[in-house]
Amino acid sequence: KILSLRRTVSGSRSQAGKNMITYGSIYLIAEDFDQSISFYRALFEKDVLNQNKNRFAVFDINGLTLSIMNGKFDREHPDEVHTEGEHCALYDDFTAIVEAPNCGKVVVNLSVDDLRAEYERIRSLGVAANLTAIRYINAGSPYYYFCLKDPDGNTIEITGNYEK
Repeated sequence: KILSLRRTVSGSRSQAGKNMITYGSIYLIAEDFDQSISFYRALFEKDVLNQNKNRFAVFDINGLTLSIMNGKFDREHPDEVHTEGEHCALYDDFTAIVEAPNCGKVVVNLSVDDLRAEYERIRSLGVAANLTAIRYINAGSPYYYFCLKDPDGNTIEITGNYEK
């Protein structure tokens, strides 16, 4: 029996009987798995929901999942990984993926009730690289936000209620 750490979704079907695509998980491929787990534990103030060895870990954020994949595990433990089907380096070579430059095309957007309090909490943790000040943008839908980087250079944008 194969167990999946990703959130299982019941076979939802539209009224026309067609399969509907639903959210499973977003996962980030990490160079330093333990450092990334520590970072997201501090950021979310939550422990890992599920973990498969040192290969894959799942955080639950109010019903949505963000997962961390150890980009080095498969290479370091080939005897613990069984695959079937044709190998596709573009998707399956986690070593190359984790060693590639992160150009910041993906942003993880999170929301809080009190932006100022969250900013101060994250600043006090001392884990945020390149933490910006709280900023404002109005491009048709105004909001306040700040950004930081995780250990692998992924951008995290945090938005929320803010009073000057």
